[in-house]
Amino acid sequence: MATVLVLFNLKPGTDIAAYEAWAKASDIPLVRSLGSVTGFEVLKTKMLLGSDAKPPYQYAEVIEVPDLDAFFKDVGTDAVQAGAKQFQAFADNPMFIVCDNL
Repeated sequence: MATVLVLFNLKPGTDIAAYEAWAKASDIPLVRSLGSVTGFEVLKTKMLLGSDAKPPYQYAEVIEVPDLDAFFKDVGTDAVQAGAKQFQAFADNPMFIVCDNL
């Protein structure tokens, strides 16, 4: 089992409400529909514990993936590529980190 952690900020000038509406209506249902994904959450960061500083990222996505090869195959489909293109219009240089459970 792997987890793909995506950390990102929105591009400057991006309408937050427009991004969040798109994520709820399009991104979340699309990713959750993939056969290679067993869980998907989009999180909006709030604060850093013990600090008044802003979190370094506005959003985090957590994608649970039992089989990375199957996931990479799903990611190559036209529907996911279209969704990825929309995501890239909102997200400013997102970091995709593949993690293993201990």
